[in-house]
Amino acid sequence: MNHGFLIAAVIFFPLLGGLVGRMAGFHAGLARLLAATGAVLGGLAGALLSGDILWHGSRTVVTWPWFGTGYTLTLAVDPLSAFFLLPVSILTAMAAIYGAQYLGFHHHTGPAGVGAAGAASGVAGRGMVDPANVGLFASLLQTGMVLVLLAHDGLGFLFSWEVMSMAAFFLIALDDANAENRSAAWTYLLATHIGSAFLVLFFLFLGQRAGGLTFAELARATLSERAQALLFLAALVGFGAKAGFMPLHVWLPDAHPAAPSHLSAVMSGVMIKTGIYGLLRALTVLGAPPVWWGWALVVIGVVSGIMGMVFALAERDVKRLLAYSSVENIGIIAIGLGLGLCGRATAQPAMAVAGFAGSLLHVLNHAMFKGLLFLGAGTLAVTTGTRELDRLGGLFRRMPATAGACLAGVVAIGGLPPLNGFLSEFLIYVAAFQGLLGGQGFAWLPSCLAIGGLALIGGLAAACFAKVYGIAFLGEPRTQGAAEAAPPPALMSFAMITLAMLCGGLAVVVPVAVPGLAPVLSVLVPIDGQTLLLELLRGGALLRGVLGVAILLVLLVGFLAAVRRRLLAGREIGQTPTWDCGYAAPTPRMSYTGSSFTQPLNDLFEPLRAGTVDRPALSGLFPAPGRLATHPADSFVGRLYTPLFTGVETLCQRLRWVQAGRLQVYVLYIAVTLLVLLGWNLW
Repeated sequence: MNHGFLIAAVIFFPLLGGLVGRMAGFHAGLARLLAATGAVLGGLAGALLSGDILWHGSRTVVTWPWFGTGYTLTLAVDPLSAFFLLPVSILTAMAAIYGAQYLGFHHHTGPAGVGAAGAASGVAGRGMVDPANVGLFASLLQTGMVLVLLAHDGLGFLFSWEVMSMAAFFLIALDDANAENRSAAWTYLLATHIGSAFLVLFFLFLGQRAGGLTFAELARATLSERAQALLFLAALVGFGAKAGFMPLHVWLPDAHPAAPSHLSAVMSGVMIKTGIYGLLRALTVLGAPPVWWGWALVVIGVVSGIMGMVFALAERDVKRLLAYSSVENIGIIAIGLGLGLCGRATAQPAMAVAGFAGSLLHVLNHAMFKGLLFLGAGTLAVTTGTRELDRLGGLFRRMPATAGACLAGVVAIGGLPPLNGFLSEFLIYVAAFQGLLGGQGFAWLPSCLAIGGLALIGGLAAACFAKVYGIAFLGEPRTQGAAEAAPPPALMSFAMITLAMLCGGLAVVVPVAVPGLAPVLSVLVPIDGQTLLLELLRGGALLRGVLGVAILLVLLVGFLAAVRRRLLAGREIGQTPTWDCGYAAPTPRMSYTGSSFTQPLNDLFEPLRAGTVDRPALSGLFPAPGRLATHPADSFVGRLYTPLFTGVETLCQRLRWVQAGRLQVYVLYIAVTLLVLLGWNLW
């Protein structure tokens, strides 16, 4: 297979489609088709390239002289980058297929309650996105992500990182008539460039010590323990800001709802995973990790996972809820990485292999089911005119294919057997128990924390997505928009059903294909190949056993359902309303809302959240009508970032006297600065 051609195709096909689609912007349908075709062809090339590299465990390097500047861009595909390229390729292709018809709705990207119907009716103060612009910036985002995974030197990596980051910024800000979207875009831009500043420091410092910027040269740098620790912290902040580690997550809940839903799927499903890839790549050049690196990642993962679910439980906007859920799943991945590092630092190969394998598989699994759920959220928005859960209901009967696909996504994201989300989380549990059984060093401490954290995260996730599915798809319609909802067009349904099938297919393939992770893990776990393969075979055997039990339970349920159906054959079966406590005229208002469904859990975790609750004042035997309203907010924003940036703004205002407006003063500033730098250099 010609890897050079595939590398060129995965980079240039999306770019070509986006650029030609932008030039064809005079015809919206043609622009959507051209952009989608380029993205799908690029995704297909990426899938072929990553599959071939993973199958053979090989490595391909391509060099590209940079326009006579003397700099040569080095692009390389090794098993680690190929593994991340696979979900990027699959999800961008499915999102492009979905978007070809989704954008045909003239979907508005504003807040919950204003979807396609709102845009069509000309809601005041709201704009609509141009499909040609969406295609252009989506192609830049896809190309930027691919270049991040393929870049094999620091300068090329930073350039690719900036392309990806700026493309996402423009996608978030496309509906610039909406003040909330503008605020989300600026918040994202600030967060991503704070992270980028730490990455620049990381590569410059490490490159200065190594004498070069290629990853091979960076790995040969001689570092003291202090320098190694500082570089790890810089990578943790720089890549963690993109991945969404708490408390660096604050851009996600606003940015993901602002973008068109199929691109929210890409951003949440794979773009934030480039932060995980970058962190792993940094670990490969920093040398042997001390055990506290693993502890740090486990703590960050547990906090991100629990708090992500606490915030998600209180949300009513489906896309904001899914964004917080992405923080939770990034937390699960961080727990696996932390356990892997603890196992590596304490010479426990079983723990290291299970931790890294579980986190890598969760990267792949999360891309599939989170992409599916964001596409489902987009379908709800364009067919009902709202993203607010409490305005939905009864959609199972109106769009059964969408409901079935979303059910698969809900089961997978809840970590329930027999779908793929369960398998990756199970391997991370295995890593934690290996740490307890190994008893070496203090690896048992993060293992205990990981087990307790994963259990709590899993319970909260199950409750959260039971709320989402039950409120949205079951019961009766709560609004006219939900009552009049119709199934989405064929391409939108195709993309969702394909991702749902992948959630099921991965559950079957992964237990058999786990040993195929050996080339990937060999980059992260420096043990002999035979031991690595043996640990992976043991993990695969465990997964096959657990999956077999789960499949038997599913078959048993199916058998019992068939028996029930046969016993009821020939009998008259009627329908009657649910018992209504004596109410003569029940209405959908009497059913559970999303807030009331999770109120006990929300009350339990209320000290961890910000926000307000408007409670009606009831008095007398016949009180006036009242309304309970909850306004959830992110406690990290209200209690950390708002005071911090308010203080910075106040300080800057007080320093405005430095801007005297006189040229002589500015020349003096330059002279003083040069003298300080000269003294520093001589010292």
